[in-house]
Amino acid sequence: MRRVVFNQKGGVGKSSIACNLAAVSAAQGYRTLVVDLDAQANSTHYLTGLSGDDIPMGIADFFKQTLSSGPFAKKATVDIYETPFDNLHVVTATAELADLQPKLEAKHKINKLRKLLDSLSEDYERIYLDTPPALNFYAVSALIAADRVLIPFDCDSFSRNALYGLLREIEELKEDHNEGLQVEGIVVNQFQPRASLPQQLLDELIAEGMPVLPVNLMSSVKMRESHQACMPLIHLDARHKLSQQFVELHDLLNGG
Repeated sequence: MRRVVFNQKGGVGKSSIACNLAAVSAAQGYRTLVVDLDAQANSTHYLTGLSGDDIPMGIADFFKQTLSSGPFAKKATVDIYETPFDNLHVVTATAELADLQPKLEAKHKINKLRKLLDSLSEDYERIYLDTPPALNFYAVSALIAADRVLIPFDCDSFSRNALYGLLREIEELKEDHNEGLQVEGIVVNQFQPRASLPQQLLDELIAEGMPVLPVNLMSSVKMRESHQACMPLIHLDARHKLSQQFVELHDLLNGG
């Protein structure tokens, strides 16, 4: 299973959702990999505690190898970082991804990630892809490489307006590049049940037939504490309500 967490809007919790779902998966005994494709490297820092020059090259090095590939070049490989959490590994991201992007686009390397994940799927039962907040080379590569796409939504009117266009773009990409890609649904993040506007927006989306999932992730300071500690919620405080919501969402998505 390869799941990409994607939305073109920033600040909707892509990294938090990808990492916490992956952490639940690993905690349940599944060999799990997170591939960080965002030059901001939020997932990388969250799962490793590393930052700046301490971060291994990871996915950037893989893409650099693909640029130098030729008839006599070695097959591009990727280094995988073992996190402190059992069964959970990460392919790290660095700021160099931003510089590599135009070169990768110019040489049409859009299918290289899919081929890499084909080989990694022999070692990992579940792969989570964290993406940048833009439909750029890395996000498109992830959507081409994935089986499923999960869309975070933060109950904001701007997010709602962007949501329709995002779903259209995913459908176009499916037709052109990845017919097997399944839109798993929209997951509401940072939900405030006592506020009227978020509930109103949620009700309207459901009434429109949008694929809103039945598990809402609450807004909580515990998530910020989790980021600060570089420890996914299932390890920081497994009894917390938000931790349990992630477990519920994980089990819903994976048929548990």
